[in-house]
Amino acid sequence: MTPEENNAYCHTHDFLGASQARHERRTHLVIALTAVMMVIEVAAGTIFGSMALLADGWHMASHAAALSISALGYLVARRHAADPRFCFGTGKVGDLAGFSSALLLGFIAVFMAYESLLRLVNPVTIAFNQAILVAIIGLAVNLISALMLKEEHHGHGHDHGHDHDHDHHTDHNLKSAYMHVVADALTSVTAIVALSAGKFWGWVWMDPVMGMVGAAVIARWSWGLLRDTGRVLLDMNLSPEPARSMRRALEEEGDEVSDLHLWRLGPGHLGAIVSIVSDQPRPTAVYRDKLAGFKEISHLTVEVHPRD
Repeated sequence: MTPEENNAYCHTHDFLGASQARHERRTHLVIALTAVMMVIEVAAGTIFGSMALLADGWHMASHAAALSISALGYLVARRHAADPRFCFGTGKVGDLAGFSSALLLGFIAVFMAYESLLRLVNPVTIAFNQAILVAIIGLAVNLISALMLKEEHHGHGHDHGHDHDHDHHTDHNLKSAYMHVVADALTSVTAIVALSAGKFWGWVWMDPVMGMVGAAVIARWSWGLLRDTGRVLLDMNLSPEPARSMRRALEEEGDEVSDLHLWRLGPGHLGAIVSIVSDQPRPTAVYRDKLAGFKEISHLTVEVHPRD
């Protein structure tokens, strides 16, 4: 046992989410499902000479590549959880993977909008029956994948009973994978609507128009995920209410909180640095006890200074 391990004041820097292992397994299953569908569609498209099946098969390949970013994020976070080079653990690796995946989602939206605009200006002949079949198969696969990746949200709170949002608990890596499959599902739905309109009423223009609508929705999702993960990566305080409650708890007996930093270390884990000014300074353990009800705080530093 090293001196550090034998020190009662040392603690772990493992700030991975409580559901990390389950989320990682589900991501791998969805990647496997996507890869199998990719092989089937590419093979069928090659055998039957269907460009619609072949195109969707290669689309599935890009989808699997995007999901692999999430899988890599989980792997890196888990393997380096105890690496001392990461001063506050690897809990943010998932947010970094989510940010990267959101960028890719944004590029997909731009590409969809560009392709749809080209189709609107220069319409192409569409094999409606094959294309609708491919869209239905893609929708089924993506709905199954979305159900596998949907994160369960449970109520969280402290003994102080105040409410706040789930920003501190959200696994942004899983959320990015979930958004990819939901975006694909949305694309399939808009394709089915547009292709059906083209087949039964001759509205060929509906296909590129619905493509642009889907691109706009996906772009909005991408921006939301970029914003949420960017805030975490920049150590923004995502919810001010916990900080206010901490101040109230620490200042109950006339002490003053002169400085307070609260940031996210990983899903369900917060870091906090508190500086207290007091006329009658007490041991830091007293102030730590006052914050014992804040279960999300996994790394706490308390400074106590006598008032001048």
